[in-house]
Order: sequence, then structure tokens, then C-alpha cells
Amino acid sequence: MTRKLPQLNTLNPYESTLPFKNGHIDTIIPALFRKNHHVKYERFRIITRDDDFLDLDFSINKNKKNSKLIILSHGLESSSNANYIKGMIKLFEKNDFDALAWNCRGCSGETNLKEFYYHSGFTQDLDEVINYAQNIDQYSEIYLIGFSMGGNLTLKYLGEKSKHISSKIKRACVFSTP
Repeated sequence: MTRKLPQLNTLNPYESTLPFKNGHIDTIIPALFRKNHHVKYERFRIITRDDDFLDLDFSINKNKKNSKLIILSHGLESSSNANYIKGMIKLFEKNDFDALAWNCRGCSGETNLKEFYYHSGFTQDLDEVINYAQNIDQYSEIYLIGFSMGGNLTLKYLGEKSKHISSKIKRACVFSTP
């Protein structure tokens, strides 16, 4: 017996929230004009297993009861200072989360020590960031968000660790993965 799949025409069509009635323009306008200058980071540097470093930018919510952490992974050639990263941090701050936006090697404004940087399959650095975050006793829940290449890293990490993933990691969300 075969299962009948829903027809595509049963889905709700896209409705614009901006005065422009085009989904492409709705995507481009915020990318060009949304500025998130009010995110304040506290930077921590961790030393990697291969004696290099990663810079982690924390945005600590003022709610002292907070036990939830979002880990954001940026896209190719980006950083924790990208508007889309800061926009997500602002959103989650309003919802009582702390946020950790980590920078891939060479993306934090300082050249790393090793002769290589990063690539879309190099999950070792994300693993180190997650291990670091898991060891912060204050967080009982960790959520992963990845954009583009960072989304690819997030999904690959979850696949690699699927049988041994920390119980602190509750959910993951990725955008525009290659």
C-alpha cells in the first residue's frame, strides 16, 4: 500500500510582511539595512587540541536564572560580528537565552597559528566549542544554530555524534545549508 503525499497547492502561499510584494526583496532589504550595533560581547579564547585558538563571543543575558545557551555558527567568510548573527542574538536575548557566537579559525580578526583555517567539513572546532559550553555548569540546555557553512558543520557534527550526543543539546536549527 502506498501513502499519498500532500499536494503542494495545499500549502499556504508566501505573504510579504514588508511593503514590497516579493520574497527576494524581502530577503535583501533586511540584509542591507538592518543594523544590530547594540549587541555586547564578552570574548573568551579557548586553546584547541592542536594548539591553535578559537575566539568565542558570549552575549550574557541579564536574567540571572538563565540556564539556556544558544551556540551560533556563522557562514563562510563571516564572523560573530555579522548582522544576521547579531540579529539572532538579540532575538534570543529577548527570550531569556545566553548566546555564544564562535568564530571559525581566521574569522575573529586575528590570524590563527596553524597553516590551515577551516572548511565546511571540519567539525573538530565546533566539537571543541560545544565541549567548552557543556562544561559551564550554569547551562542545562544547549541549542545549536548554523547558517550556510555553519549549518553544514552543525548537521555534520550531529550526524557524527548522534550516538554520543550530550543530553544538554536539546535542538538544532540550520539555515541555507550547502
